[in-house]
Formats: sequence, structure tokens, C-alpha cells
Amino acid sequence: MACQTLLEVRRPPWHERWRTAAGSKRAPGRCRPIKPRGKRMSRRVRKAVFPVAGMGTRFLPATKTMPKEMLPVVDKPLIQYAVEEAAAAGIDHFIFITGRGKGPLLDHFDHMPELEALLKERGNITVLDTLLGAKPPPGKVYSTRQQQPLGLGHAVWCAKAFVGDEPFAVLLPDDLVLSDQPCIKQLLDVHEKMGGNVVAVEEVPRERTNKYGILDVVEDNGVVARAKGLVEKPAPNVAPSTMAIIGRYVLEPGIFEHLEKVQRGAGGEIQLTDAMNAMIDSTPFHGLRYEGKRFDCGDKVGFLQANIAFALDRPDMRDAVREMLGEFTAE
Repeated sequence: MACQTLLEVRRPPWHERWRTAAGSKRAPGRCRPIKPRGKRMSRRVRKAVFPVAGMGTRFLPATKTMPKEMLPVVDKPLIQYAVEEAAAAGIDHFIFITGRGKGPLLDHFDHMPELEALLKERGNITVLDTLLGAKPPPGKVYSTRQQQPLGLGHAVWCAKAFVGDEPFAVLLPDDLVLSDQPCIKQLLDVHEKMGGNVVAVEEVPRERTNKYGILDVVEDNGVVARAKGLVEKPAPNVAPSTMAIIGRYVLEPGIFEHLEKVQRGAGGEIQLTDAMNAMIDSTPFHGLRYEGKRFDCGDKVGFLQANIAFALDRPDMRDAVREMLGEFTAE
């Protein structure tokens, strides 16, 4: 499986500020710990996979010629937030699982000599530093194409040659999380202690269980839950819980063996949930109620909410945005 290395870039200053949205109910100090089962041999997670082959039809016509992952939240595209989150967690190898028309996404992490020279000539050093800071180091960014739209499980399988025999992270750029600590770093901390597969979860209304992969929980301390099974998009009346998986995963490399064997599931696609479920008897599986606020940027309202929330989180914009919102609500 061929991977395309991008042109030489320099290491960015991954010093983004991570804030927790108000209302977080997590209180780790008061929770009964869940003990790991068996021997734990966790290895450092160095690689992240970004499935970005989707067409973004819900945002047409905006996404007709622009990848949906390049849609900006304030002044940064979704994919940049995802890469920065992974890098802030200590991950230093990145692979994009792309499709047709995703060239601008890869170009975003490459040099643009003409623009860089122009900014330098005009003395716009702050903007230049910001631009250069968006690029990971040389030889750390790769891409491979998902040639058939066979679902998230198939997209993850396309990263097999890149990942090798290592645990790895998966980040879906559509799910944007505003938090003090990077969401994926929270998962890595659980993985280090518990081993196995770890996913980010949140409670959803029962009538929306048919939109998510849902955990069948056997043990839960209020922060970390151990699952005995998973169901992809169950109807509300048969859902084993309302604990839904969002787009952050830390997975063991054994997932690839199961992705190769799993039959097409919901929607006629190869479901990552089905492969994870097939591993549960042999590999621990935990869901983490992460700290932070998630925005579904694959949805128009969620995307608008993310722009407002991230603008309010910025000192240089907060007052002006509050004033603007006040004008809207006063009408």
C-alpha cells in the first residue's frame, strides 16, 4: 500500500491552548478505579490515522471543490485542529486516508514558497510564523487513498502498512473537541494504564442511538467503562445503553486481522465497531467519558456552534463575539 511523503517541512510549535467547556461533570478523584484484566503490555502510541476520504455532501455546494476537512473553524481548517490535537498528545507520525479531490488537504501541510516569501517581504512575521507552524516535521506525514467508499473500518484498514505492529490513534476531524487536555491524550493515558482498545464516549439521548456505535457495559466507575460488547447504530428500543462512541480511538494492531474478516455491516459498509466487537473476548475494551465539549462539524448547526465556541475561547475575539451574539439575541 503506497504512502506519499510530503515535501520537507519544519516542526510546528504545538502549543495550542486546550480549555474545558463549562459543565464538565467528571470527578476522577471520587471514582472507583477499574482494574486492568491480565498482564498489561502497553506500548507508546506514535502514529495517528485520519480518515478523510468522505465527500462532505451535507455541506454542498461549499464542498464541491474543497475537502470538507478544510472547512474553517474561525481561522483554521478542521484537519489542522485534528493534527494539532494528536501532536499535542505526543504523536509524531500522521497518515491521511484520502479519496479523490483531497489534494488541497495535503497541500495545507506543505510549503507554499511564494506566499511565504511575500509575507516575509512585507514584514508580516506573525502570520508567517503561524503559517510555518502548521506543518509537521519532514518525513512524518503520509497519505494513501481509499479507492472504494466502504466505510470507516475499511479506511482504517487502509493504514495497515503504515501502522505495522503498533498501537495507534484514529481521529475523525468532523468531531472537534474543546478541552483543557487534548481528547486523544486523555485516551492515551487510559491506554497506558489499562491496555487494549480505548474509545471516547458520551451519553446521547436514547432516540439517537441509531446514529452511533453503542457500548454494552459490564463495569462503569463514572469515568471509564469496560464493555462486553458493541452494537453499531442500534434502534433505540434494543440499544444496550446510551453510551455512544465519538471520533477518537486508540486501537491495538490486532484490529487489522478482524477488519479483514468482518462482513459488511450497517449501511453495507465495513464497520470499525464490528471489528472492535470481535476483539472484545481477547482484548480489553474501555470507553472514556472524556473531559471537554464535542462539536459535530459534519452537521451544519454543530459546525456553527463550533465556530462560536472556539471564537469565544479566544481572547482576541471574545468580547466582539459576545457583543455580536447580544445583538442577535436582542432582535
